[in-house]
Amino acid sequence: MGAAIPLALSRRIEQGVPLWRVVLQIATRGFLLGAFAIYVAHIKPWNMSADPTTGTWLLALLGFFLLFPVLARLPGQWSLGLRLGVRTAGWTGAILLMACLRFPGHHGVRFTVERSDPVLVVLANVAVFGSLLWLVSRGSLLLRLGFMGILLAFRLSAPAPGWVAWLDSHAPLPWTFQLRYLQWLLIALPGTIVGDMLLRWGRTARGDANGSPAWSVLRAVGVVALMASLIITMLVCLHGRWLWQALAIAIGLCLLGWRAVAGAGTQTEKLVKNLLAWGAYCLILGLVFEPYEGGIRRSPDTLSYYFVTAGLAIFAFIAFFVVIEICGQRQRLQLLIDNGQNPMIAYVGQRSLVLPLFGLSQLLRVVDAVVGWVPWLGVLSALSYTLVLAYTVRVFTRAKVFWRT
Repeated sequence: MGAAIPLALSRRIEQGVPLWRVVLQIATRGFLLGAFAIYVAHIKPWNMSADPTTGTWLLALLGFFLLFPVLARLPGQWSLGLRLGVRTAGWTGAILLMACLRFPGHHGVRFTVERSDPVLVVLANVAVFGSLLWLVSRGSLLLRLGFMGILLAFRLSAPAPGWVAWLDSHAPLPWTFQLRYLQWLLIALPGTIVGDMLLRWGRTARGDANGSPAWSVLRAVGVVALMASLIITMLVCLHGRWLWQALAIAIGLCLLGWRAVAGAGTQTEKLVKNLLAWGAYCLILGLVFEPYEGGIRRSPDTLSYYFVTAGLAIFAFIAFFVVIEICGQRQRLQLLIDNGQNPMIAYVGQRSLVLPLFGLSQLLRVVDAVVGWVPWLGVLSALSYTLVLAYTVRVFTRAKVFWRT
């Protein structure tokens, strides 16, 4: 999301869209993501019933398909009246579904704004505030780093008595905004720096017109292998609590990577070199923070988690980027690309489409029973569900059916 912000907003600014309209579009996107977070939590089968029945699966599917008229990109050749009618029908259907649903609880709980998908709520906050901070700092990297420093100060001050702690606990709309959600900008703002670098690269050097390639295919493959090694070794070492070993390996592999990207000739190779530097910085910073807050965790999230995952995300991006732009193997990653172009369907599709279909066909019970006998088959079943979802999303992408906020 962070890397996408400069790419999306720069395009609108260059098209002459007034700044107030850009801000309005940012606010609209935040509202839609917030509504999406609440709606998605209500249509999850296991939220509706601890033991889903045929009716539960059908309601989950209905909830999934009602999102198409609400979020799908409608054809431009449709009249304004037709598009408005489709949107109205979608919103009406979604609202009626929310009004009719019942959930397990002491009082027959119905719809409530406090039931939401926490990941999507965080993304809604990041989308709004990350976009606004990028708009303010788009001409100044130093200012953006300054914003990160302020966010870090809020994080360190929140546990202590004072106005920061009071502000953190007195959010006017706690179900959609809390001060602590903004801490996730410590991942997104480095992402915007990556997005800015991609934006400059795309404008000036796409196709490597500037400079001669200095890397062989073998060297490029070596860079990809190093990036994958960094991700895997950090996962293993941090999970196993081999902390000083993690730091030593990270420094060693980053230095080896720096050696591998030395002598960059084209703008593409130089971009990879610069990305590696930022990724290494974020990773080492996260590893230094590791002892703080009891060690790296996603929930409750820690400073170490923010910076380590930001660094590893950059390394993952480098690996995919090299495969596509330097090795010329885009087709090998096309399944991932198709899913990346439709992330909202990919996010909801597992619980609200794939699993309900498996549940209706009774395949879910068969798979669960088999996995209960042989635990390692759980890995295979998870992979199977993921591949079914990925190819389903590919069908929507190839059909030009996109969900957009």
